[in-house]
Amino acid sequence: MERYESLVIGLGAMGAATVYQLAKAGVKVAGIDRHHPPHTLGSSHGDTRITRLSVGEGAPYVPIVRNSHRIWRELEAVSGEALFEQSGLLVLTSSEDFDPSDATDFTLRTIALAQTYGIEHEVLDATQIRQRFPQFATVADDAIGYYEPGGGFVRPERCIDVQLKLAEQHGATLYKGETVTHIRSDEHGVTVTTDRRTLQADKLVVSAGNWAGGLLGAPFDQLLKVYRQQLFWFELEPGADLVGKSPTYILTHGRGDSQNHYGFPALPGEGSLKVATAQYHTHSTPETLDRTVSPAQEREMYERQVQGRIAGLTGKVVKSAVCAYTVTPDHHFIIDQHPTLQHTLVASPCSGHGFKHSAALGEAFAQWCMHGKSELDLSSFSLARFNAP
Repeated sequence: MERYESLVIGLGAMGAATVYQLAKAGVKVAGIDRHHPPHTLGSSHGDTRITRLSVGEGAPYVPIVRNSHRIWRELEAVSGEALFEQSGLLVLTSSEDFDPSDATDFTLRTIALAQTYGIEHEVLDATQIRQRFPQFATVADDAIGYYEPGGGFVRPERCIDVQLKLAEQHGATLYKGETVTHIRSDEHGVTVTTDRRTLQADKLVVSAGNWAGGLLGAPFDQLLKVYRQQLFWFELEPGADLVGKSPTYILTHGRGDSQNHYGFPALPGEGSLKVATAQYHTHSTPETLDRTVSPAQEREMYERQVQGRIAGLTGKVVKSAVCAYTVTPDHHFIIDQHPTLQHTLVASPCSGHGFKHSAALGEAFAQWCMHGKSELDLSSFSLARFNAP
């Protein structure tokens, strides 16, 4: 039976970063994944993922993403791969019922956080938005925008691939295509059984994403829900001058989850622009998730989110994809020691906004394995909040 200092279950966004940081630090580490990452069966694919320093989801995320930006650049220097594109990030609200005093508005929250933490940004009015970003020519006259020049996107598949390759170069062992069937612990460490082998370790990090609820049992099986998400690449209109002029963006055009979407720059040579939403009303399981996108769903996306809102796009979908978010009741992370398994850190789920933080969290989880604590304050993500009266 092979024994390691640390084991990592799940080699997506968080797991790949963790196993890389542990291996780089000289820790004898192994990673396990039921598939062959990077793959399209979890949450960490789709070519591009947004990153931004002013994280409107909450202040505890700001120091995490700052560290991630540093690590992406370090990884680029080591690997020679382009991982982080600072295309600029535009967060904007253009809505008939926009209330400039509404503290819950995502754009206003983003502006407030940037002001608090000294993040470089500009606040734009409707005229400035239209002049600088031609795909938003139809924004309302009272629209407001937040522009962060340091924001943009990371390449999820590349990031995972680079970190796993570097981890192996530093001596990590990766068990791919293996499904974990059992985890037990005692005062001496943890024992993980897969469908092929049994492994032991001093420390275990579980970053199993969509599969975390079923693997970890109570209370995670009740706290975590898996939601199917759709990604669309809409064709550029002939003559649309968007390449090099379109930012990564998040657009709010009304109240409620269905009244917003996000998108990415039109990239050279692709002839399309990626647009997506997040939905939290219909949940699924990793095993039953519908991984196809129908023509009716393509039409619905265009009519609800693109038509009349984003200039320069046709209704033709060049490419589509499905991914899944694993989400907590309050849409924030869970990062905490397992309540019954000793020596085990639960580092999942991401609740749909985790990739931008993954590089730094991998570093933090490696610190926990080595020292019992991390330099980042991750107390906001503890399980205890779900037991509060």
